[in-house]
Amino acid sequence: MENEKPEHHVLIFPFPAQGHVNSMLKLAELLSLSGLRITFLNIHRIHHKLILHTDIQFRFSRFPNFQFQTITDGLSADNRPIGKFSDLINRLKSVTKPLLMQMLVSGQLGPTPTCIILDGLFNFIIDVDAEPKIPVFSFRTISACSFWAYSFVPKLIEDGQLPIKGEEDMDRIVDGMAGMENILRCRDLPSFCRLEDPFDPTLQYSVTQTRKSFKAHALIFNTFEDLEGSVLSHLRRRCSNVYAIGPLHAHLKSRLSGEESPPALESYNSLWEVDRSCLTWLDAQPSKSVIYVSFGSVVVMGDDQFREFWHGLVDSGKRFLWLVRSNLVAGKDGENEVPTELEEGTKERGCMVGWAPQVEVLAHEAIGGFLTHSGWNSTLEGMVAGVPMICWPQFADQQTNSRYVSEVWRIGLDMKDVCDRETVAKMVNDVMENRRNELMGSVIETAKLAMTSVEEGGSSYCDLERMIDDIQLLCQRQREAID
Repeated sequence: MENEKPEHHVLIFPFPAQGHVNSMLKLAELLSLSGLRITFLNIHRIHHKLILHTDIQFRFSRFPNFQFQTITDGLSADNRPIGKFSDLINRLKSVTKPLLMQMLVSGQLGPTPTCIILDGLFNFIIDVDAEPKIPVFSFRTISACSFWAYSFVPKLIEDGQLPIKGEEDMDRIVDGMAGMENILRCRDLPSFCRLEDPFDPTLQYSVTQTRKSFKAHALIFNTFEDLEGSVLSHLRRRCSNVYAIGPLHAHLKSRLSGEESPPALESYNSLWEVDRSCLTWLDAQPSKSVIYVSFGSVVVMGDDQFREFWHGLVDSGKRFLWLVRSNLVAGKDGENEVPTELEEGTKERGCMVGWAPQVEVLAHEAIGGFLTHSGWNSTLEGMVAGVPMICWPQFADQQTNSRYVSEVWRIGLDMKDVCDRETVAKMVNDVMENRRNELMGSVIETAKLAMTSVEEGGSSYCDLERMIDDIQLLCQRQREAID
């Protein structure tokens, strides 16, 4: 109705990918705990997988002011657009964007939102000048340091530092990046910087979405001051409203622990079926004896790479738990014979599962190291668990994350651009034994700082409270405008 007064209502819309949906669902749960009315909008096929593999409907049913809504991107439930990023973006522009505007105008999503918390990977989905004009909070699900690196790409092109001039240029230190001086080499820049054409659509898409994020009402990061304070201070010079509210999984757990009846299990937001049998296997292993291996939900490797990792893990002589998704290996037909030494080595010391309850796995007493693709959720989860990492980044923000893990935070080793069994075995032994003492001081300290940030009075705790206050203030101003 025309004279209806606005009420607090936050629309949250994640990019349709595992890591993005996972972190934004955790934010939705945190905001729901504060009493805000939340609408979580998801792509149909993503929501279908969540219902199939998680308890999200039951978990969120305890919030009377929460609702799920879905929208299509034109892809079927079985269609996984891995490796077809441009096709997915085109569908989101042509199919999802006009539908979203219709839903907002028609009231299908409920009252006009006080604000929209939009995944910063597709800021284009909302026209900020369209009616109704709704403040947009851009949630960047990557690290602040990676986002800051994204923002320098146009300047690096202008200065002639991009494109990279071949393999011999990869270890050159990149100049002119305020707050990141003498840290990043060319090989540590976001993966799209490796493209030979500076006007490649993929590179330019990232540049455009980064610029749009800076124009949002606010920027949200799943990070904390003691980890990325220097970069956050630079970001605040470009955007006055920056909220660092992570690590979100630890923040949510901390707030839930204060509830009268907290959920019994970890909150999982998985698009894959979780195999909990690996926890039973871990129960039978000695303390700190197992390296956990996971390359996330999107990374695809060749069969040769897969076998090099397998050989390296077996050759290391260490126990390993390896998450091997059904689509982890490109074109794998299952016809090639597995060498006897791999089969026997895995029987003796290894366990392979399709998908694991990662937060529980990393917190398990048996885990001594984490071989990861350096996705930001995984990096934070390893960090909070106090587990040293081996980083094998593949795309987007992962290259920058891995450099910070090894050279700035010093909580792991960087194995980027290498994939041979000798290096894998050496790195595993370094993290599990040879260099363990060297790493553990920083690992333990960083884990403590992460937990302190989400406790009452901590930096992330206070930033979340400030964000909630700002949303309420926006609503109050909208009421005053009507009056």
